[in-house]
This record gives sequence, C-alpha cells and structure tokens, in this order.
Amino acid sequence: MIRYLLKLSRPRFWLYLAGPVLVGVAYGAPTIDDLFSVPAVALFAYFLLPANVFLYGINDIFDADIDEENPKKDEQEVRYRGSKVVPIAVVLSVLLGLGLLVITPTVAWPWLLGFLFLGAGYSAPPLRLKTTPLLDSISNGLYILPGAAAYAALSGSHPPLLAVIGGWLWAMAMHTFSAIPDIEPDEKAGIRTTATMLGERQTLAYCAGCWLLSAVLFGLLDPRAGLLLLCYPALVAAWVARDVAIDRAYWWYPAINTVVGMVLTFGGLWRVVRG
Repeated sequence: MIRYLLKLSRPRFWLYLAGPVLVGVAYGAPTIDDLFSVPAVALFAYFLLPANVFLYGINDIFDADIDEENPKKDEQEVRYRGSKVVPIAVVLSVLLGLGLLVITPTVAWPWLLGFLFLGAGYSAPPLRLKTTPLLDSISNGLYILPGAAAYAALSGSHPPLLAVIGGWLWAMAMHTFSAIPDIEPDEKAGIRTTATMLGERQTLAYCAGCWLLSAVLFGLLDPRAGLLLLCYPALVAAWVARDVAIDRAYWWYPAINTVVGMVLTFGGLWRVVRG
C-alpha cells in the first residue's frame, strides 16, 4: 500500500511542488543559517511528498471513472480502485498542511491556505475547476504557492508581485501543456478543459503565449531570469517545427523544469552567500 501511495503521488513530479519551495527559500532567506531553518525544512518536506499525496489523491478519487480511458494510468501512474487508504492519506496530508501554520509567520498563511483551497477545488465538487475551460488553467497557479509561502516565511514579506504573476502564468502554461495528452480520453469521458476546447495546435499557442509573457515579467525583475524562461516558448516552437508528439515531449518536462529551477535556485543562493 505504501508503494501504491508513492506511485499515486507521482514521484516524477514531486519537484513541481518542492522545487518552488527551494526557489522561494533561496530568494527569501536573509542569511545562510535561514536556509536550514525549521520553516524552510518543514515546507520542503511537506511539499515533497504529503502535498503530492493530497493533490493527486483528490484528483484520482474524483477522476476514477475518467481514468478508465486514460492510457497514462497503465504504466506511469496508478488507477484508484476505491481503496479507503487513499482518502485517509489525503485527510492526513491536509492536517499536516494545516500544521505548517503553527511554525510559519502569518504572512505565509494566505499562500498555504490558498494551496489547500485550490488543490481541493481543482478536482473535488462543488467547484471541480478542472472541468471548466480556462478556470482549469488559471487555478493551476497553485503550483507556485509553495514557493511564495517559503519566500514569505523566511523574508517576512510577500514575494514581488511580478514574480507571483510571472510564476502563475508559467504554471498555467505547464498545466495546460500537460493536458494535451489527455485531450482524447477527456473528450471520450465528456470532460471539457482548456485543451479540449482549443485543440492541440491552439493549446500549444496558448501555452507559448503564457510562457512568453511569464519570461517578460521575470525579465523586468532580472533580465537573466527572463532569458532563462524564454526556453519554454522556444521549446514549443521546436516541438511544432520538428513535429514532436506532445505525449512524448510531456515526459521530458520534469527534467527540463528541474534544470531551470536549479539555475534559478543557484542564483538565489549566490545572493545569500555573497550577502
């Protein structure tokens, strides 16, 4: 059962939540010692595993019928078969998330509570945002909330607005790009998403546009960050030009995002070390 829960939590995507924490810590920490403070370590630990069990557990519970048509569940992921362990694990993960409020300053609370609210509302009724085109994309800005919480917890202030909006656009594009391989099974199940509404080609254009705007906003904060993030719209252009299947390119993004996140994190760490 532990092995099942680990696979349910999508280990390949663990850094999609924990990675932003590292970036937030790197840019929010005033000193080297703060990098290893209790809030920093606790936030990283929570968003590495329990938060993924929460996010994907809810998703799998309420998508059980849809996932019968999803080929990703055959190998890369697992199908929820009604086990009571999953809801219990989800509830425990929520409680752990609420426990973070005890060890973080109040300035971080809106970001933490926002993550739990959107994480549940994305998959669970009555909101079930994932079934409403555009709202499914917009709500996935939730992936940058762990980083915002980490920055706020260590710096004592909210992250720069340009970084929040830029990160939100990046997450919107990443989510919608990941929905392209699900277009066919979602259509068979009668699920409407931004990707099913636009179709593959227009969805790619939507993602490229969000990523481009994200790069521009980060470039206003730091031109080096903007140049780094330009790799995302450039990659979309490369996939289209080379006629690369998106369901194949999709599985390269954990590595791509890890490298980009590592470069951003090193930039923040260099600031701390120099300081």
